[in-house]
Amino acid sequence: MVKLTIDNVTFEAKEGLTILEAAKQISVAIPTLCYFKDLNEIGACRVCVVEVEGEDRLVAACNTVIRDGIVVRTNSPRVREARKVNVELILSEHDCHCPTCVRNGNCTLQTLAGDLNVLDSAYETKLAKNVSSHGFPLIRTASKCIKCMRCVQICDKVQSLNIWEVANTGGRTTIGVKGGKAIEDTDCSLCGQCITHCPVGALRARDDTDKVYDALADENKVTVVQIAPAVRSAWAESLGLSKEEATEKRMVAAVKALGFDYVFDTDFAADLTIMEEGSEFLDRLQNGGTLPLMTSCCPGWVRFLKGQFPELTANLSSAKSPQQMFGAVAKTYFAEKIGVNPHNIFCVSVMPCTAKKHEVAIPNLNDACGDPDVDIALTTRELARMLKADHIDVKHLPEVDFDHPLGVATGAGVIFGATGGVMEAALRTAYRLVTGENPGADAFSDVRGLDGWKEATYDVAGTPVRVAVASGLANARKLLNAVKAGEVQYDFIEVMACPGGCAGGGGQPIHDGEELAGERGAILYTLDKNMTLRFSHENPEVTKLYEDYMEQPLSHKAHHLLHTDHFGWNMPQ
Repeated sequence: MVKLTIDNVTFEAKEGLTILEAAKQISVAIPTLCYFKDLNEIGACRVCVVEVEGEDRLVAACNTVIRDGIVVRTNSPRVREARKVNVELILSEHDCHCPTCVRNGNCTLQTLAGDLNVLDSAYETKLAKNVSSHGFPLIRTASKCIKCMRCVQICDKVQSLNIWEVANTGGRTTIGVKGGKAIEDTDCSLCGQCITHCPVGALRARDDTDKVYDALADENKVTVVQIAPAVRSAWAESLGLSKEEATEKRMVAAVKALGFDYVFDTDFAADLTIMEEGSEFLDRLQNGGTLPLMTSCCPGWVRFLKGQFPELTANLSSAKSPQQMFGAVAKTYFAEKIGVNPHNIFCVSVMPCTAKKHEVAIPNLNDACGDPDVDIALTTRELARMLKADHIDVKHLPEVDFDHPLGVATGAGVIFGATGGVMEAALRTAYRLVTGENPGADAFSDVRGLDGWKEATYDVAGTPVRVAVASGLANARKLLNAVKAGEVQYDFIEVMACPGGCAGGGGQPIHDGEELAGERGAILYTLDKNMTLRFSHENPEVTKLYEDYMEQPLSHKAHHLLHTDHFGWNMPQ
């Protein structure tokens, strides 16, 4: 422990803490902009500067370590003036059309300018030229970039893709795509972590809400929407609802209020995915197929593998993701049930993900009727914006159930939104398929948790099944390198591109400086625990789908509609 004084308060703090961390212990808030704990602690923005007695220059609180006897002033006239000037300089190179920015009202720079009473600036405005393509799911607006380095750090340290880089020096410093490429010509996974870690609106997902509004207004369209499992853990975070008010059924009511004809649950398709993927795993295990089998429900992970480890493409499960399985079922089985031409069904998904926007556009995912299986993928953030734009009083909506027959789900489908959830759900059903009996619903809980690389071995009727779970692409890279080197042996591998899984996805609500994957994932496991049905093979609507239409898992029709060829499209080289 060291003894120090901050703003006339003398106290003890643990040796090695920064001034920023120590100040929090006595409830002294020091503003930050570029800082992100354990990711970006470089003091680039100089917004967190403080005055240290005996030192001529102001120092950055985020990366200055405390020492015994240090005396700090966090809000002296000199500090206040420096912060204000620094923010004004940043604003001189920032496109300040805030009302038309996707981060309006949720922008750290905007908040700082207000807190520091920045009403005008004496500095000439110089904006970078915008060169991003607006057709790609990930859009960068250079004129909004504040060069905080967060996008570079998250992509390098956590996702290991190194898409972004710092170019030039001094006043000419810019952030851009490595090698000067267009973003669409890179092997970006579209995980969206750079978006959720950007403190301003320099990075965003392509907005597709207008296309959805057009479909809702088209009398010839039957509008069908599916909602992903992780969305229910975060959908109301920006709408002012408490966790108790933000129920799954109120979410359904809110989406219905937008005008969709049918509101279904992607968890139904998650259960369907387990039936297909679990059966595929057992087939490969028992009949000598390519192992380890690797999950294919995360398109960010699939893009990563195809771009970084293309030689392992055959290891991917041929099962489509739940999003795409749902679309295929909606435009065949469901279309027949309601007597509608499948070309007139407009299928929308609400996902915690940005890579899903790429997935719906993959050319060979059109098996139902020749049209894309899913027409548009919206993020959780886009859903919130639509609810706000329609002035829907979400808080006071009566709760409503999902529609049928694609709205029934089990707890196994719900936990797809958390890292390890797909593996656990698959093992629950694989055990049943082999033994004819259900295991304990929580028998495979060893694969839960936020560790970046988890492994376990389970006995399934005398056969040891070795599994691994990874989240975050740097962890996936380490795992795959170990597999290729023969350092580890697995039968089944689950990977999710985003740390913590879909709960921490790149399309989820943004709370600057906070990582909420664990908290959101815990909500999903609670929902699972409280559900009557916890095994995918017990979903009555999935059973009926097979009886009436698909025959059985891995049947010819199931292969046609629910599986895909991962070699049928290419990543940029």
